Amino acid sequence: MIKRLIILSFLLLVIPSVSSAQGGVDGTVTTSELNVRALPGMDAAILGKYTLGTQVTIEGREDVQGNGGTWVLTTPVGGGLRGWVLVDYLQLRSDLNVNLMPVIAIADASSGQTVQQPAPAQEQPQTSPQTTTGNVPAPVAGGTPIRGFSYGAHIAGFDGTELMSAIGMSWVKVQIRHSPGANPGDAAGWINDAHARGFRILLGVVGAPQNVSDAYFQDYAGYVGGLAALGADAIEVWNEPNLDREWPNGQVDPGYYTRLLAVSYNAIKSNNRNTLVISGALAPTGFFGGCSAQGCDDLPYLRGMKSAGAASYMDCVGAHYNEGIVSPRATSGDPRSEYYTRYFYGMVNTYYGAIGKPICFTELGYVTPDGYGPMPPGFEWGNNNSLGEQAQWLADSISLAAGSGKVRLVIVWNFNFRTDPGAPDPAGGYAMLRPDGSCPACDAIGRRR
Repeated sequence: MIKRLIILSFLLLVIPSVSSAQGGVDGTVTTSELNVRALPGMDAAILGKYTLGTQVTIEGREDVQGNGGTWVLTTPVGGGLRGWVLVDYLQLRSDLNVNLMPVIAIADASSGQTVQQPAPAQEQPQTSPQTTTGNVPAPVAGGTPIRGFSYGAHIAGFDGTELMSAIGMSWVKVQIRHSPGANPGDAAGWINDAHARGFRILLGVVGAPQNVSDAYFQDYAGYVGGLAALGADAIEVWNEPNLDREWPNGQVDPGYYTRLLAVSYNAIKSNNRNTLVISGALAPTGFFGGCSAQGCDDLPYLRGMKSAGAASYMDCVGAHYNEGIVSPRATSGDPRSEYYTRYFYGMVNTYYGAIGKPICFTELGYVTPDGYGPMPPGFEWGNNNSLGEQAQWLADSISLAAGSGKVRLVIVWNFNFRTDPGAPDPAGGYAMLRPDGSCPACDAIGRRR
């Protein structure tokens, strides 16, 4: 689960850009470092980078599908490096519609040889990065919209979960790995035990990349439909499909994932209209510099999902936030970069703005080495988080989420996992319940009630 934080821990050194803009600003760079390419496409040569806040003028767009997104030809205001960038990483002028801009034939930007084609006579829908549409069924009638706010934690078992109840946690999450032909009845014990202890249960149902296919989607949908019939209170459809760790390399595609989400939603709601459907939370990352079939940053992937119609097949958009080293109240000051995934508010505002659905954090956690020793490779960024900070930040995150009006569920990663010596995944470092049996986070969360 936490394994993908190796990707999240990429370092983006922010060097503020100073623009000599005096008009002509079409867009502003929203990421710490944006690759500027000689041609539109993820495989094109990188000419250089724009930094956060760089203001650019846009000459036009490239209109070839399958290049990883919508590309525009830009030049910094006042002059400078000219080249192609993904529009997903620009905050555009409010009155600017990229789809109505002139189309520029593919050319080597470094040579300055471009050919403009006429802009379309009328607005066309914006294409989304790597989005495959079609073969998506109409949504069946669902249950009532998700309302209110609640919270809980991901558990390894029910040991100690009475502490969760005592601090107002009403949900548990368990992750299940589905394989073709699996029997949903095998998960009945988790559902029944959770209900017997007074918890609602979220089942995160993941599969294996090698099984992904349209035929497999039907098998998967039948399985999650069976879980709904057994009384699962919520189901998260897959996990981090924007990474080739969880989805086949060469097929990472928000439209393809939306096909799985759609058939799963219909199967779940047909069996139990009150089971909440949560989209598979994405890995929050800017590692890829855009979106391609080999891997996608979460923001363009979310936009691709929306373009493919995914909002009609979820009650809540899944989200992960577990790379924090500053208070969730902070909106700046992370020493690694000012990239939005560093911040709690950055995640909330970005996700809500991208897809317009309530947010369910299916993993929200802060790692600390206290009681476990130094973090393993890829997680060194968490070595300075104290146990007291972990406790307070979790409590603050829950309070902020409850008051945001945008978040409906927070599942803390995690309550009672343990880390084996030498393990590459510091699950124990995220745990609320520490090796000595103490639970500082329980105390902090309890005080907020």
